[in-house]
Amino acid sequence: MAPSARPTPPPVLAAIDVGTNAVRLELARPDVDGSLETLHQERDPIRPGEGVFATGEMSPETADRLLSTLRRYAALCRRHKAQVRAVATSALREARNRQDIVRRVHEEAGLDLEVVSGKEEARLICLGVLHRKPPNARSLLVDIGGGSTEVAIATGEKPDDLWSLSLGSVRLTEVFDTSRKVTPKQLRLMRGFVNEVLHKTLPEQLPPLPRVALGSSGTIQAVVGYAVNDNGGNATVRQLTQSVETLAAMPPERRRKRFDPRRADIIVAGAVILEGVARHLGVESINVVNRGLRDGLLVDLLYRQDETRDDHSLADAALAIGQRFFFDEKHARQVARMSLALFDGLAALHQLPLSVRPHLEVAALLHDIGTAVSHERHHRHTYYLIHNADIPGLADREREIIARVARYHRRSQPELSHSGMAGLTPSEARRVRKLATLLRLANALDHSHHQPIRDFKVTHGRDIVTLHLHAKQPLDLELWNAEREVLHFRKVFGKRLAFQVHSAGR
Repeated sequence: MAPSARPTPPPVLAAIDVGTNAVRLELARPDVDGSLETLHQERDPIRPGEGVFATGEMSPETADRLLSTLRRYAALCRRHKAQVRAVATSALREARNRQDIVRRVHEEAGLDLEVVSGKEEARLICLGVLHRKPPNARSLLVDIGGGSTEVAIATGEKPDDLWSLSLGSVRLTEVFDTSRKVTPKQLRLMRGFVNEVLHKTLPEQLPPLPRVALGSSGTIQAVVGYAVNDNGGNATVRQLTQSVETLAAMPPERRRKRFDPRRADIIVAGAVILEGVARHLGVESINVVNRGLRDGLLVDLLYRQDETRDDHSLADAALAIGQRFFFDEKHARQVARMSLALFDGLAALHQLPLSVRPHLEVAALLHDIGTAVSHERHHRHTYYLIHNADIPGLADREREIIARVARYHRRSQPELSHSGMAGLTPSEARRVRKLATLLRLANALDHSHHQPIRDFKVTHGRDIVTLHLHAKQPLDLELWNAEREVLHFRKVFGKRLAFQVHSAGR
């Protein structure tokens, strides 16, 4: 009897975080129960954000240090045949030369470095800290980085609200020059600046919050540890205030004896930010957790592998954007519902991975938001708005694909030779072409914006696809527009398209 084949081990996942203070790598493998087993970790305190907030650019010396580190990380990832997500946060977000850095990383290290928005950074931190949290548990999360501070309110793993504040320990240290002795005047100015940013960024009225906030960064860990004399437990707001006063009055030499030298330079700024955030949110104390952005990247990669996972967060984010632009929500939901029904019913024909189904849903929900700018050529305005939108949960390239799909919901068809398809790889172009064809058909089937189709099913013949439409009112306008998509459907999928209408009573 032949021995049974060994099961294929799950792929190694790799998270690379280019922060303001340091660059980090973590390699992990999923366990059968959905947890992650760490295989390897590295941290290089090369300060990618050094000077960025003062000059607006990453210096050539810093860029060279970053490239050297990322080349090594990339080699480790290749050795483990890992699936990689590499992100950069606030320092590179604000660097004028970020595109040059991203290009060099791609060319020299072979990594696609994604400069994430503040909200996406907050979402990933939330996912890393709250992974496998009970679904009804309410959490308040704070993360202080070198260039920004992220605040999240969540239920279970899912963020309800996300904010990214232009407050960071390195940024504040550079602005107020507090790496050396901190005068009472400097401290007063820093506290005033932090309070001003908090009042400008966070809403005046917040929902009831947990009394204890979770703090997830190295800066928070250092400040809280100092506040409680490394005895563990939560740091109260009163203890944080005492720590700010003591650290500000402490000579730099003593700070460097108490903390790692690089941490010592920015600890006062970090403590001032944490004190201000805690007071503004009205919490009683801060509890340190040892998870953060890197963990969120790994969980995000883990979830992307699970094609059976039903996650509505992208659709919720799209609906929020649509509402901001006063879209026709009934029409958008109907087009999204029919687009997904077409995607599911034609799976054998389009052969696209299930992971792109949510992308079609977002494109369908947002396909008309360009009318907020102008109805004329609104498909182009839609492209611009999605391309520049902050949609947590999407990588830059995914958002670009969605923007292209939505752009082709009307007018010019997504032919490979069309100028709007420029810059896509052959695989991306095929994906846009197929998804846009489904979206065009779904949009045509609600051309009146009156949702006359209750539901439909798809049947396949050898050379024909038939849509059996169950209507609750006449479909003359819808059918006329849908017939205009038949020729393009055949060009993309190689089959004729036919329609059969059944009244609601049949």
